[in-house]
Amino acid sequence: MDSLLNNILSEEFLHPIWLSLKIASLAGIIVIFFGTLVGRYFSRKSFQGKSVIETIMMLPMVLPPTVIGFFLIVIFGRNSFAGRAIEWLFNQPIMFTWFAAVIAAAVVSFPLMYQSAKSAFQSVDRAIEEAARLDGANEKKVLIFVSIPLASRMLLSGCILSFARALGEFGATLMFAGNIPGVTQTIPTAIYVAMDSGNMALAWLWVISIVVISFLMLFIVRSKEA
Repeated sequence: MDSLLNNILSEEFLHPIWLSLKIASLAGIIVIFFGTLVGRYFSRKSFQGKSVIETIMMLPMVLPPTVIGFFLIVIFGRNSFAGRAIEWLFNQPIMFTWFAAVIAAAVVSFPLMYQSAKSAFQSVDRAIEEAARLDGANEKKVLIFVSIPLASRMLLSGCILSFARALGEFGATLMFAGNIPGVTQTIPTAIYVAMDSGNMALAWLWVISIVVISFLMLFIVRSKEA
């Protein structure tokens, strides 16, 4: 019992949890903002090439995480223009930092938020939006005070699902951010290392932690849909 308590209170156990929550929260904020705006735009616009762009945005849902990690390395690696620009600005490469994990989590969770936002705004009665415009509201006010409140239930589901997806990201994070204890080690990568080293007690604690968090997220979504 004392050994179990020591494991739970140890920094080795707690740090991946706090880091995972921090990464998922920041990635969630990014994804919610851009996913909502892009979902709103694509729910109202029709143009040539729209299907191609949407397909590209949805690719992270079906591509293997290692492929996503590969593309992130190509785009943000030290040999790329973006990678060199980031290293020049911040005096360090972005790879193998916790913010690299944020980028990986945001990329893989974006499709969930985008699809939820697009479906949410498509369900909003356009006549209500048009009435708000006739009353003098500009597009910003229509979005904030009319469209988002009417689409709030599906938007909330998208927020929670994208957060849960970001929390559980493994493959792209491992390739792009690595698994550095105390720096980039998240719950999924910590579980992998714990199992590989034979530390099943610690692995079980992390598994239980992420299962409980994910269950609560999904339970909230289901309760809102009921």
